[in-house]
Amino acid sequence: MDIKSKSYSHFIITKVVVFILVVLCFTGAIKKFVEIEVLNGGDFGIVFEDNYFLSEAYVRESENIIGDLTRLIGEYKNKEHILSGGTISEDELRNEEENLYSDYMSNSRSYNPELGEGANYEKFKEEYADKISQARDTLIKNDLREYHSLLQNLEEYKEPLYYISDGVNVYANSSKIEKDQLKTYPAYMIFEEYKSEIFPKEVKDNKNLYRITESINGLDPENKVVYVAFTEEFINHKIKEWNENKAKVTTSFYTLAGFLIGLILSFLYLVLIAGRRSFKDQGVYLNAIDRLYNDVNVVLCIGLIALWIALVEGVFDQIDKLIIPITIPIAAAGLMLVLSLVKHFKNKTFIKHTLIYRMLYKLFKFVGDVYNSGSVGVKTVLLVIGYPILVALTFFMFPVTLGVAAWFALKKIKTFNTIKEGVERVKDGDIHHSINVNGTGEFAGLAADINSITDGLKKAVNNELKSERMKTELITNVSHDIRTPLTSIITYVDLLKREKDPSKVEEYIEVLDQKSKRLKILTDDLFEAAKASSGNIPIHLEQIDIISLITQGLGEVNDKIEALDLDFKLNYPKNKVYIMADGKLLWRSIENLLSNIFKYTIKQSRVYIDIEDLGNEVLLTFKNISAYELNISADELMERFKRGDESRLSQGSGLGLSIAKSLIDIQRGKFSIQIDGDLFKAMISLPKYKNLNE
Repeated sequence: MDIKSKSYSHFIITKVVVFILVVLCFTGAIKKFVEIEVLNGGDFGIVFEDNYFLSEAYVRESENIIGDLTRLIGEYKNKEHILSGGTISEDELRNEEENLYSDYMSNSRSYNPELGEGANYEKFKEEYADKISQARDTLIKNDLREYHSLLQNLEEYKEPLYYISDGVNVYANSSKIEKDQLKTYPAYMIFEEYKSEIFPKEVKDNKNLYRITESINGLDPENKVVYVAFTEEFINHKIKEWNENKAKVTTSFYTLAGFLIGLILSFLYLVLIAGRRSFKDQGVYLNAIDRLYNDVNVVLCIGLIALWIALVEGVFDQIDKLIIPITIPIAAAGLMLVLSLVKHFKNKTFIKHTLIYRMLYKLFKFVGDVYNSGSVGVKTVLLVIGYPILVALTFFMFPVTLGVAAWFALKKIKTFNTIKEGVERVKDGDIHHSINVNGTGEFAGLAADINSITDGLKKAVNNELKSERMKTELITNVSHDIRTPLTSIITYVDLLKREKDPSKVEEYIEVLDQKSKRLKILTDDLFEAAKASSGNIPIHLEQIDIISLITQGLGEVNDKIEALDLDFKLNYPKNKVYIMADGKLLWRSIENLLSNIFKYTIKQSRVYIDIEDLGNEVLLTFKNISAYELNISADELMERFKRGDESRLSQGSGLGLSIAKSLIDIQRGKFSIQIDGDLFKAMISLPKYKNLNE
C-alpha cells in the first residue's frame, strides 16, 4: 500500500507503540498506587495538607491514646468497679439468662409447657442459679481481662504525655499533672469539664479533630479532666517524618497523575482507531480475537482481575518488586479483550455477538420453526410444555408472565371471533367480504384460505354472469348474422317465383348464391367455434418446422396480399425452429389471423411476422395497423361475434379470434392479443420440439 494513501495514525506500528504505551502507563499507575496505598499507609490527603498540625497524622497520634484513656476511665474505671459487676449492663445479663433459659426449655425435665411462662421462669432461676452466677462471673472476668490489656497498652506510651481523671480514678504517664505545667510544651490538648484548650490554635481547623472530641464527649462532663501534651523533641521528630512522607507521597501522586493522563489519552486513541484503517473508514475490521463471544470476553476480563488480585496477595511481602512483572502480561491480555469489545460496540454487534444471544436466538428460532411448520397439535403441545417452563424460569416476575399469557390468549380469541364473524357473513351471501387477520400463525393461514375460497366463489359467480351475458350476446349476434342472409334468401326466392324476365332471374340466382354461401360460412364458423371451445376436436401433435409452415402459408395467400398491396416482413432465426403442434389446427389458427389482417388492415401497409426461439417455447407474433379505430379492449375483441368495426360493416363472423384461441389452447399453447392505438398485435406461444437423442 502506498504510504500516502494511508494515514500514519493507523499504521500497525503506530497501534503497537500506543498499545505498549497503554500497558506501561497502566502498570506504572498501579505501581504508584500500591506505593502510596500500601507501602505509605494510603495517605493521599497528605499531598493537600498545609502543615503537620492540620494533618491526619497529628490527630492519629492522639486518637489512639485518648480512645484507650476514655474507654478506661469511662467504662472500666478501676479493678474494684469491675469485680463488683459495675461494668455489666442489664442487657448483657438478660442475654445470658435468655440463652440459659433456652437451654432449660430444651434439656430440663422441670420445664412444663402447661405452666405459665412466669412459673417456668421462676423454676428456671432456682434450678439454674449456679449457671447464672457463673455466666455473671465470666462477664466480669472478660471485662477484667480487657481492663488489664488497656493498662498494658497505656504503659507502652512514653510520648505524648497524658493525664486523665474522673475525680476518683487517675491515670497518667508523667509526674507533671498540673495544667500549667503541660502548657509549657509546644503542643497540647486540655479538656476540663465543659472547657477545652488546644494549642497551637490552628489545630482547631483540623478537619479530623472530631475523631478526638467524640471520645472526650462520651465522658461525664462534671469531673472530666483530660490532658495530652507533646514534647518539643517528639513534635520535631513527627514534623520531620511528616515532611519526608509528604515529599515522597507528593512525588508519587504526581507521577501517578502523569501515568493516568497518559493512560487515558493513549487508551482513547486506541478506542478511536480500533477496527479502522483510516479516520474516513465506516466499516469495522475484525480479527481472530474478535471471534470470541463478548460475554465470554467479559468473563475472561473479570477472571484476569481476579487472577491479578490473587497473585498480588500471594506475593504481598515482595509486592514492590513483583508488581510490574505480574501486571504487564495481565494488562496486555485485558487490553486486547477490551479493544475487542470496543470493536463490536462500533460494529453494533455488542449484544448480538454474545454466546447467550446466539443460544437464545437458535432456541427461539428452533421453537419458532417447529411452531410455524407444525400442526395445531404440535403447537398446542409446545405451548402446554413451554409456558410452565417459562413461568418456572421467571417466577420472580410471575405477574408479568401471567399478564403476557392473558394478553396472548385474548388476542387469539379476538382473531378467532373475527374469523367466525367473517365466515357467517360469507355464509349469508356477502361474498365480497374479506377477513383481515395480521401475522403468520394458524389463524392467519385459516383466514387466508377462507379469503381464497371467497375469491374463487367470486370468480365463479363472475364467470357465470359473464357466461350468461355471452350466451345472450351469442343468441343476439347469431340471430342477427343468420337472419340477414336468410331474409335475403326468402325475399329473392319469392321474387324468383314471380319473375318472368330471364335477366332478372339470373341476377336473383346470383344473389341467392352469395347469401347461401354467406349463411354456410356463418354456420360452419359457429359449428367450428363450438367444437373448438368444447375441446372435442381430435389433435395429432407432431414435429413442425414453423418457418416453413409460415412461408408456405404466405405463398398460398399471395393473391390476397398482392390485391391489398401489403408488404409482409418475416423475421426468424437463421437455424430451423421446430415446434410440437397439430399442423392442420395450427394453420387454421394462423389462417384466421391472416384473414383478420386482410379484412381489417390498412391497404398498402406493412405486416410484421416475427418468430422467436425462447428456449423451451417458440413465440409467433403478428403485427398490423388496423383500418378501423380500435375503441374496444383486447379482452372484448377475443369474445365471440366481436368485430374490430362495431358498425358490423365487414363480412367477418366475429368468430375468427375466438376460434384461433381455442385451437391454440388445445395444442397446449398460449394465444393473446394486444392493442396499442391502431396497432394490433397477436401472439402465439407453442412448446418447442425437443429431440430425446440430443
